Amino acid sequence: QVQLVESGGGLVQAGGSLRLSCAASGRTVSSVTMGWFRQAPGEERELVAGISWYGGTTYYVDSVKGRFAISRDNAKNTLYLQMNSLKPEDTAVYYCAAGRLSTIVVAQNQYDYWGQGTQVTVSS
Repeated sequence: QVQLVESGGGLVQAGGSLRLSCAASGRTVSSVTMGWFRQAPGEERELVAGISWYGGTTYYVDSVKGRFAISRDNAKNTLYLQMNSLKPEDTAVYYCAAGRLSTIVVAQNQYDYWGQGTQVTVSS
């Protein structure tokens, strides 16, 4: 089993930055694909950014390209999401997820472990 705990969410003005962290425990996540999903009220959960187990491959949804950066520190069992130039439409609950996948996939049902989520609110 893997437990994931997100932190770093909060309230920020448009144009500001936040850094989300996801600490994994229970077993190492160094060999699994990981990602950040988000879900806004009334909308489906979407993959915002994903990263392969070795960090060499990343994925970003079009709406965050050039503004968000995903990274991982396998030695610390931690996943990060640096979010810059935040917009009100980035407001959502952000979830960390891990999956025993050979590649990054966007379908949330392919991920095995989930965190409890952290709220990100961007004011205009």
